[in-house]
Amino acid sequence: MAHDGQLSLFDSFETQVKKQYASLIVLPTSLVHNWEAEIQKFTPSLSIYKHVGQQRRSDEQLAEAVSAYDVILTTYGTVRNDVEKLSKFKFFYLILDESQYIKNPQSKTYKAIMKLTSEHRLTLTGTPIENSLSDLWSQLNFLNKGMLGNLAFFRRFFINPIEKGNDVKQQEKLMILINPFVLRRTKEEVAKDLPPLMEQVIICEMEEKQQRTYESEKSVIRNSILVGIDKDGIKNSAMIILRGFTRLRQLANHPGMLEDLEESGSGKFEEIFRMLENVVAEKHKVLIFSSFVKHLELIRERIESEKWKYSMLTGQTANRSEVISRFQEDAENHIFLISMKAGGVGLNLTSAGYVFIIDPWWNPAVENQAISRAHRIGQNKPVFVYRFITQGSIEEKIQQLQKRKSSLAEKFINSNNPLQEISREEIMNLFE
Repeated sequence: MAHDGQLSLFDSFETQVKKQYASLIVLPTSLVHNWEAEIQKFTPSLSIYKHVGQQRRSDEQLAEAVSAYDVILTTYGTVRNDVEKLSKFKFFYLILDESQYIKNPQSKTYKAIMKLTSEHRLTLTGTPIENSLSDLWSQLNFLNKGMLGNLAFFRRFFINPIEKGNDVKQQEKLMILINPFVLRRTKEEVAKDLPPLMEQVIICEMEEKQQRTYESEKSVIRNSILVGIDKDGIKNSAMIILRGFTRLRQLANHPGMLEDLEESGSGKFEEIFRMLENVVAEKHKVLIFSSFVKHLELIRERIESEKWKYSMLTGQTANRSEVISRFQEDAENHIFLISMKAGGVGLNLTSAGYVFIIDPWWNPAVENQAISRAHRIGQNKPVFVYRFITQGSIEEKIQQLQKRKSSLAEKFINSNNPLQEISREEIMNLFE
């Protein structure tokens, strides 16, 4: 999405005699290293200043950087903390990468970002709408304040008619309104020469003890949720429902993820390692994505027992750039364990030709973002994607629920919130 001047983003740095003030790029912490590396690679003439972390410099030095540097990199968290300092300056471009971070207009992040001033504004995202059309309003209101009215107006005239009433006319009106400000490019359009992407679902059977435990837990959780919904309704039972979902997802992965259960094996776990052995033996590189750090830790234990080299990236990883470089550059390092939240966006990991999605979630856009860490510009070999699904578990039901989304939802919404539009019947179907 662009405010204006999108085709000559940094022209002024080299073509105008008068030097512009710095452009501020706001991004998730995980992408600071990636942005710095890409700028140095593609536009080495641009000077970079990083305003991040505990080593942030004084107000005077920040003021000097705004005048002296071309690009300032900072994070959403830093903007929240330093908004009073940063709002004193007018930047040339204000660029938000992964701009869905400001999707909640009530959040401190959104309010802090809105206090910043610049000549031009630009947002970059692969998922402009995650939960609701209100996500889109927040980002467009940042770009062109007031263009879509205030949030109450937008909710009344667009969100409610489109999301609840399936109003095609309002949908068309909204698309006409936003079209001039959205530059959409699919991977196929910008990388026509990308090698093929092959995707396959691997159905995994539970081990006997795992199956018995799963069925027992499912019965208890189902009854508990039924009581909660009948007493308090779906909305007020959200926590108990999500706890139940999460517990069954963990059981479908590996009972070892739950400390209160007896130790037992996992059919999926063995299938992952059966395929992993082949990948390592053939000297390929693989990205293994999971929503659960505990799942990755269980896999790491087995990898270490096999004496295989590996890298691991989670929200707790401090030396991210070193971890990424070791995987990309070490020919003997074949495995990269990545938590979906920490490494699902922004990273460039084209040395990998295989991607394992070892536990599915409601939003297919999140999985697609993860796959794009390997299948992206710069990739020169075919990419093989394997999604591991446990048979007869809630994972199969999640897949079915995704497929039943309406055409409208496919156009506007890839939901991260499984409870937003789900009915009592659909919830209970997950536990059949």
